[in-house]
Amino acid sequence: MGSIVIDIKELSVSYEQERVLSNIFLTLESGYIYGVIGPNGAGKSTLFKAILGLITHDVGSIRIMGESIEKKRKEVVYVPQKNDIDLSFPATVMDVVLMGRYPHKKVLQRLNASDKALALKALEEMGIADLKDRQIGELSGGQQQRAFIARALCQAPEIFLLDEPFVGVDITTENKIIEILKEMAAKGKTVLIVHHDLSTVEDYFDKIIMINQRVVAVGDTLTTFTDENIARTFQSQAPLLHKISRLGV
Repeated sequence: MGSIVIDIKELSVSYEQERVLSNIFLTLESGYIYGVIGPNGAGKSTLFKAILGLITHDVGSIRIMGESIEKKRKEVVYVPQKNDIDLSFPATVMDVVLMGRYPHKKVLQRLNASDKALALKALEEMGIADLKDRQIGELSGGQQQRAFIARALCQAPEIFLLDEPFVGVDITTENKIIEILKEMAAKGKTVLIVHHDLSTVEDYFDKIIMINQRVVAVGDTLTTFTDENIARTFQSQAPLLHKISRLGV
């Protein structure tokens, strides 16, 4: 059992007076990969943004390693959905990865050789060191996602939040990303991944959070990812989705 790194109590969030998340209680521990599972509109991305302090919440509390997000921001890294990222910005792959070092810098403090060495190491881990001088917008979807994961690694956080990181990437990149994230969990890091492919849930995640505006179920994947919980989470979609997942389609 790891230490508690994210503690959420009685969290509710609304957009334009419409409730998106209601009465969320979650206690997440270090050393695990958590899959965040639910239908479109379930509030999965909203949960991440609330944890990060990017949106305000109606009621409730969120503690990161016992503190507010403002005090622990450099310990948390966020990889948003790809369509939320401006790929037209004229930055090289190395520039993008080095952005992971800025949370550790004081105002006007410059990057140094140590920062660049960490960035290169992250690129090597993701298998794209040879692309470091390429413009980020010139890369394929899989290569871009590897660069964003490298940026996350370069920050050296305790907590990783990844919003659908496998969308639009090739299977080789997907396998590489989950391999690296499993290594991070083995080192005591905490990884949360918003995920939609039910066929890989049991292979990828130690624990799952099943959510549809409320927490439907949370726990070890082998005991929580059940037909009953999937039905409660996805409602009328559940029987077909679970049948597909079991067949590996």
